[in-house]
Amino acid sequence: MEVITHIDPDPIVADSMGETALQKTSRLQWLDAMRGFTIVLVVAYHVAQIAFGENEKTSSSLPFLVLFRMPLFFFVSGFLAYKATFQWNLSSVGRQLWKKILVQIVPTLVFLSVFIILRKGDFWANFTHILTLPTKSGYWFTWVLLQMFVVYYAIGRRTWAIWVMWVISVAAYATLYMPKSFTYHKAEFFQVTSLVETIKFMQFFLLGNLVHRYWKRVQELFATRWFFPVVTFVAFLCCADIFRWHTLKLTWTNLPRTLSMYCLLMMVVMFFHYYRDWLTRETFMGRMLQYVGTRTLDIYLIHFIVMPKLTFMGTWLNANQPNFLIDIMCSLTVAAPVIAFCCLISHILRVSPFFKKYLFGR
Repeated sequence: MEVITHIDPDPIVADSMGETALQKTSRLQWLDAMRGFTIVLVVAYHVAQIAFGENEKTSSSLPFLVLFRMPLFFFVSGFLAYKATFQWNLSSVGRQLWKKILVQIVPTLVFLSVFIILRKGDFWANFTHILTLPTKSGYWFTWVLLQMFVVYYAIGRRTWAIWVMWVISVAAYATLYMPKSFTYHKAEFFQVTSLVETIKFMQFFLLGNLVHRYWKRVQELFATRWFFPVVTFVAFLCCADIFRWHTLKLTWTNLPRTLSMYCLLMMVVMFFHYYRDWLTRETFMGRMLQYVGTRTLDIYLIHFIVMPKLTFMGTWLNANQPNFLIDIMCSLTVAAPVIAFCCLISHILRVSPFFKKYLFGR
């Protein structure tokens, strides 16, 4: 059984802490450690993409990391969103959504503005242009997560409704990869609102919510002898097809990609759950990952601003037959000081109660 102690909730999912009979005012420490691991992967991905100037066609690590880093983040957010004792009425839902707007949108607009001023130049031209992009120059996550919470609070009281919405979200996601039949997502509305990103990842938010609702049964499934080997085998076959074989054509090419996203996500969850005793606050690794995990909003908002330009690294990696180990180690090596600097800036800003409340939702 997990060691359960109170952990200050991360502002990016504040007031969305999952609750069970054994866990009504706290959450599992390994879950915070897993979120710390995930934000490290996010920053490492952006190091390769922005700092090194690589892309998914030239990098050895980017195509693999993109399979599960954001699905894992939305999975955790959905897991924590379920509260068994939540009062499903108009007042409670309205209060929760207003908190989400204050915590997720206001800080994002502030740091996006700072990012444009420091990194882009002409403020209004870049600000209006970035707002029309589905990924908002990287600042799309909190806006998309807010949309997911709106959907969740609209239908989340009944478990069967979550199942129905999960099926719908998977079907909607599939349409994104059927260009001959569906083109709606290319419309300006879906780009400006980032709804196209919501459609991509809503299924993982709902999956996390369902896993929490069936957490006892899921743990029993994790404990079986066959589940992890099967998941690992399927993940290996899917990744082999994605990166080597390319056996499926046209819209079917997305099938192994989707399966790999689910399998890799579950492998990470099972790994952190299995080694949960190593990830408590009594261990160095546990303390480090949990600290980073409770600063995910801070790191996410700040790291774009402090990201260095190291394009020579991307040129060197590409010129020397890049392989996954070298690629990911270089990205992680640069990501570590970036994360540390983000945490330092966060600590400085949190000296002000005003900044602490309105920039980080505390």
